[in-house]
Amino acid sequence: MDKSPDAFRTISEVAEDLDLPQHVLRFWETRFNQIKPMKRGGGRRYYRPQDVELIKGIRHMLYDQGYTIKGVQKLLRENGNHFLVAIGSGDVTAIEAITQRKQAEAAPAPASPAHPRGPDDEMLVGEAKAKPNRRFFGLGKADDEGPVPPGSGKLSRDNRALLQEALFDLLECKRLLDQVR
Repeated sequence: MDKSPDAFRTISEVAEDLDLPQHVLRFWETRFNQIKPMKRGGGRRYYRPQDVELIKGIRHMLYDQGYTIKGVQKLLRENGNHFLVAIGSGDVTAIEAITQRKQAEAAPAPASPAHPRGPDDEMLVGEAKAKPNRRFFGLGKADDEGPVPPGSGKLSRDNRALLQEALFDLLECKRLLDQVR
């Protein structure tokens, strides 16, 4: 008899489903404070469905995308749990929505009517402390958003978008293949 999709899972069930050793799950609890299984008498861990989805996203980023633990921690800090849950479940629309929301938040605010600025009167308020990490799904603005000269070895914004779309398709194919196995 299979469990309901919204039932709690033991550490052995999660480890088997995600093809991870149990000690790795325990270690990740120490590195990612977002993973908080419920602990019952005797220290038995019970993972909520949202915990399992988050772990899937973390696993994907660490094992499939080659991120370090610090890199995934930074992704969680900058984008929140929902981003990694969406990655773990392969929810492309949610990933795009979160990415667009982050880019909209990073966009400069329009000039206030009290202080109109002309086209030659550019005003620099401040500079970013660190360059944005564009390693995954184009988060942050690119330095080369315009046309790219041929032979420069760089990708244009449109080509990056096409590659991201291909990556989403491949992730979905992988998810479907994993279900069949």
